[in-house]
Amino acid sequence: MNEERLPVFQDVLRAYQCIYKQVHRTPVLSSEAINSMTGATIQFKCENFQKVGAFKFRGASHAVLSLKDHELKKGVITHSSGNHAAALALAARMKGIPAYIVMPENSPQIKKDAVAGYGAHIIFCPPGLEFREQYTQELIKETGASFIHPYDDFKIIAGQGTAAFEFLNDAAEFDTLIVPVGGGGLLSGSLLSAKAWDSSIQVIAAEPIGADDAWKSFYSGRWHPSENPNTIADGLLTSLGKLNFRIITSMLDEVMRVPDEVIVQAMQLFWERMKIVVEPSGAIGLAAVLANPDYFRGKRVGVIISGGNLPFK
Repeated sequence: MNEERLPVFQDVLRAYQCIYKQVHRTPVLSSEAINSMTGATIQFKCENFQKVGAFKFRGASHAVLSLKDHELKKGVITHSSGNHAAALALAARMKGIPAYIVMPENSPQIKKDAVAGYGAHIIFCPPGLEFREQYTQELIKETGASFIHPYDDFKIIAGQGTAAFEFLNDAAEFDTLIVPVGGGGLLSGSLLSAKAWDSSIQVIAAEPIGADDAWKSFYSGRWHPSENPNTIADGLLTSLGKLNFRIITSMLDEVMRVPDEVIVQAMQLFWERMKIVVEPSGAIGLAAVLANPDYFRGKRVGVIISGGNLPFK
């Protein structure tokens, strides 16, 4: 990871040139019914249709394709409970290199199955960041594999920013862009793209009330870790990365907190009105609109749907 500087929009453009043949250019959809219900004109960037079912494949592809030959031979390693694990596993398989994934034992079964299906070597650990990091460090010493952080990584941030870059190219103009925030990779990359495209675009981060470390960090100006998060949006449980925090504090306009019951309402609307499957983390952008109707009424709104990996039960 390049720690000399923060990524900028030119890095997003370079990432796009690196990965565009490997990733899906996901569709932009809208719903007249949802527009009528909310009073806003909303366009959705559907990363639930991305490979592995989430935007994470963009950053993982960029990270893998950026490795040098001697690094590729030893493979890649990460710790992740879900979509980043699957994304890195697939990106590694497409490059023909090994992937070692440290996953908490309580990760969703659908995401365990996906990672295994992509051929990664899975090492389960007890829940908790300290165990993830301990197991990962031991594996790095054992294998020499390159560590790819799920979000606090220069290449990952630039890669994730390509989703917003595509969105801005393919959509009609909008006033506001809403992006989910967990670790902050998608949000910080989206900020680089949106603010370079049009500095007047308002970028809002959407976050569960039960995992609101980004809200605390942004409004206090000091980084706060995620402590005992409790939300249905399992992809948004992690603390903001340090690189991500620096970008977010300098560029973000606002953070909105959303209750879980409204996230569920948004998921239901996606299914009933648009016939698409969206996971809780991906539905939080629409949930922010539903929770703040007066704020968004009459606005042109872009929403990034980050993923669609839900178990069938």
